[in-house]
Parts: sequence; structure tokens; C-alpha cells
Amino acid sequence: MSGWLRTGPDGVDRCWWPGDAEDYVAYHDHEWGRPVVDDTRLFEKICLEGFQSGLSWLTILRKRENFRAAFAGFDFAEVARFGERDVARLLGDAGIVRHRGKIESTINNARRAVELVDEQGSLATYFWSW
Repeated sequence: MSGWLRTGPDGVDRCWWPGDAEDYVAYHDHEWGRPVVDDTRLFEKICLEGFQSGLSWLTILRKRENFRAAFAGFDFAEVARFGERDVARLLGDAGIVRHRGKIESTINNARRAVELVDEQGSLATYFWSW
């Protein structure tokens, strides 16, 4: 195989980067590189990418269920209503990345997502128009 591919312990050839970490392999095999058209999943992906800045993607994947619980399943209409109490709650949640700027950005992005849906009909319509 080329340097970009490796054969996993399951005998499947895949990109080298997930290594043998089960959660990373599952992400590679079932999510990475696949188009997403569901607005909630798109919002989740954008938020998690923001939280990942400066950290490994594997760290974020391993905290994803905690993020989902903390951010109302990434229901952006609900997250858009988060206020200072929610920010304080999230800053105290050891299961997520507790960075005020990233938390506030997620809430702001939820508010912008609501506006985009009002204007464009869906996040998917907007994102995939580029």
C-alpha cells in the first residue's frame, strides 16, 4: 500500500491517520468525507470543529456525547436561547472543552444559524451553495 494507506487489524485498508483507536476508526469509516445535509448534524460539526481548534480531533470525538448533552443535542434553535446562566453551566462542565470564547461562539453561531434558516430555508441549502 502507499504511505497514505495502512491495513488495520480488521484487514481493512484505510487512511493512516485513525491508527487503531476504535472511535477514530469508526469516525473515519462512517463519517469522514461523507456529505451531511441534516441541519442539526451540520451545526454539530461546525461547533465541534470550533472546539477542536488547538486540540486533537480525537479529544473532541471522545467528548462528543458530552457536547451533545451540554448543547441540547446541537438543536441550534435551543442553543440560540442560551444565556449567561448557560455559559456558567458550560464553563463548569468537565465533560466538554471549557473555553469561554468557544462556548460563546457556539451560542452566537446558533443565533446566526437561526437567521440563516429564516433566510435560506436550511443550513444545508446555505452551506452546499458554496
